[in-house]
Amino acid sequence: MPKFAYVATQPDGATVAGVHKADTLVEARLALLERRLWVTELTPHRSWLEFEITPQRIRRTDLMHLSRQLAAFIRAGIPILDAIGTLAEESDRSAVRRVLNTIGDDLRAGSTLAGAVDRHPNDFPPFYRGILHSAELTGRLDVVLDQLSTYLERDLEARRKIKGALTYPAIVALMSAGTVVVLSVFVLPKFEDFFAGLDAELPLATRLLLSVSRFLGQWWLAIVGGLAVTVLACLLAVRTAGGRAAWHRLLLGIPVVGETVRYALVERFTRILASMVGAGVPLPDAMSVATEALGNRVFTRALDGVRTAMIEGAGLAQPIAATKLFPGVASQMIRVGEETGTLSTQLDVAAAFYERELDYKIKKLTTVIEPAVVLVMGGIVGFVAVALVSAMYGIFRGANLS
Repeated sequence: MPKFAYVATQPDGATVAGVHKADTLVEARLALLERRLWVTELTPHRSWLEFEITPQRIRRTDLMHLSRQLAAFIRAGIPILDAIGTLAEESDRSAVRRVLNTIGDDLRAGSTLAGAVDRHPNDFPPFYRGILHSAELTGRLDVVLDQLSTYLERDLEARRKIKGALTYPAIVALMSAGTVVVLSVFVLPKFEDFFAGLDAELPLATRLLLSVSRFLGQWWLAIVGGLAVTVLACLLAVRTAGGRAAWHRLLLGIPVVGETVRYALVERFTRILASMVGAGVPLPDAMSVATEALGNRVFTRALDGVRTAMIEGAGLAQPIAATKLFPGVASQMIRVGEETGTLSTQLDVAAAFYERELDYKIKKLTTVIEPAVVLVMGGIVGFVAVALVSAMYGIFRGANLS
C-alpha cells in the first residue's frame, strides 16, 4: 500500500509529522482529518530504495503548456477542479501528474488555486505564484494564465537561442581538445622515436612540439587532477554568496558576452515586471519577485536598492538609471510610463524592444565565438603540421646533400 508523508496541525496548535498508509492521496487526507489533524503538507513517501526515472520537478515547457490549457478550460466555463483533473489524467509526465493531483486535493479541501500552487515552490517560480495571487483577487485568472504562458514561451525561446548559439563553438572546442589529446598521446611519441633514430638536428618548432607532447604524456594525470580540483573549487566558491557575486560581476565584465547577459537580464526583468503590474500586483511586491527571478547577484543588489528608493518616494526610473546596469532606453521608457500612468504598457514595449536587441546580441556573440574557436583549432593543427613537415624536410634535404 502506498505511503504518504504528512505535516499537520493538531487541535492544540502543535505541529506533527509522520507517514500514513492509504490507497490514494485523498484517502490519506480524509483519514488524517478523522484523526483531527489539519494537513498542511501531504506528499507521496518513498524509501531510499525507490526512485523515479522521470524528473521530480515540472519543466518550464510543461508549465507553459499547462498554463495555456488551463486558461482555455477556464475561458470555456469548465470548473477549475475538473480542468485540473483532466490535465492530470492526460499528462504523460509523472511530475506533472503528481503536482496536479496534489493541487486538486488542496482545492477539494478548500484552498485557493494560488494557495495550492504556493505549496510547490520548486515547481512554480516566485513570479508565477505572485501573479496568480493577484489574478484570483481581480477575477482575471484566464487572462493572466495566458500572459504567463506567453512569457514562459518567450523565456524558453530566449534560452533556446542562447544554447543554440553556443552549441557549435562548444562542439568545435571539444574537437580541438580531442585533437590535442590524440596527437600528444598516440601520434607525436612515434614521431619522436623516429626522429631520435635518425640522430638529426631538429628545427626549433619540432623540438618545442615534442617537448610539449612529452610533458603532456608524462604529467597528464596530474594535469587532469589539477583541472578537476580547480573546477571543483570554483563550483564550491560559486555556491557561496561572495563567490557567486564575484562570478556574476566577472560575467558581466567579459566583452560581448557581458553585454549579451545584461540585455537578457533586462529583458527578463521588464517582462516579469510588466506581467505582474498588468495583473494588478502592487509595484513593491512586483519589484521583489521580478528581482528574485533574475538570479544575478549584481542586478539583485542594485535592484534591492532601487526598491528601497522607490518606497521612499524616489520613483522607479531615476533609481534604475542610477544603477548604470540598465541601458538609457529602458529607464526612459519607465519614466514615460510613470509620468503617463502607463507603466505596464511601457514595460511591455521595453521588453519587446530588448527581446529584439537580445536576438541581435546573440547573433553577434555567435559571430565572435565561432571564428575564434576555429582559429584556435586551426592554429594548433597548423603548428603541428608545420613542425612535423619542417623536420621531415630538413632530414630529407640533409640525406640528399650527403
